[in-house]
Amino acid sequence: MFRVLIGCVILILSFGVYSEVIHKERSLYRNILVEESGDLLCLKFNEKTRKSTQSCMYKSKPKKLVFNYTKMTFASLLFIDNPQNVLIIGLGGGTLSNTIHELYPNASIENVEIDPAVIKVARDYFQLIETDKVTSKVQDGRIFIKRAALKKQKYDWIILDAFNGDYIPEHLLTKEFFAEVKSVLAEGGIVAANTFSSSKLYQHESATYYDVFGDFVNVVTDKNSNRIILAGLNAMPSDQQIAKRVKQLAVKLAPYDVDIHSLSEHLLYTKDNQNWPSDTKVLTDQYSPANLLNY
Repeated sequence: MFRVLIGCVILILSFGVYSEVIHKERSLYRNILVEESGDLLCLKFNEKTRKSTQSCMYKSKPKKLVFNYTKMTFASLLFIDNPQNVLIIGLGGGTLSNTIHELYPNASIENVEIDPAVIKVARDYFQLIETDKVTSKVQDGRIFIKRAALKKQKYDWIILDAFNGDYIPEHLLTKEFFAEVKSVLAEGGIVAANTFSSSKLYQHESATYYDVFGDFVNVVTDKNSNRIILAGLNAMPSDQQIAKRVKQLAVKLAPYDVDIHSLSEHLLYTKDNQNWPSDTKVLTDQYSPANLLNY
């Protein structure tokens, strides 16, 4: 690998692949980079590690989703039909927001992102869609949910996507926070959380979700170490109901490279598959060493 520094632009040559950092800044919270490599445009929060890549987009096919965890999030649609009020905590490049808007143009989508620089980059480089129905707000996700609860607001799809490979906001991974999330979840709605399938954190996180929401669904594939937690279910749909939803969604999700049939085969309901010790310590506002446990 050869790295050449030209001004504030970093050029990387690796196995014939040319990459260029086309934007770089230090925000209040992190280093932000936008990297272009052929047809791929990526948002990164740290140039040193691959885990820091937050969002990517194919310039020639912006609809096609790049990351498996993003595709896995759409397993949510096996449990909810035609979501009308969507809350996304953690914006990244805005991929989830854009895709949901295209799928459900009449839905109200609220994006909450703590870092204003991330919102600006999403607008400037990743074609973030904003309309009267799709909004982006600069605020800590927990504060937003606290205020939404006071206003009696309800959401039928809540997506928690504020983690990255280098850091976990510990106040967004506690029993108290999940109780606040539950308080703004509409009847029949679902919480989808992008998280991890490995490390010691797995057990504590699972125990904490279970303590607040009861049994939930794990979506885990063999392709990566991510998992999507789907919580808030009143009951697990039957195999026939899932198959019906797969049939309804398959064509709709195909342009985004989401194989909903494959995802339907990777649903693990914890009622019959609780894979953490029953005495696992629940994470609370007083005890939440998430970043230490994630190793």
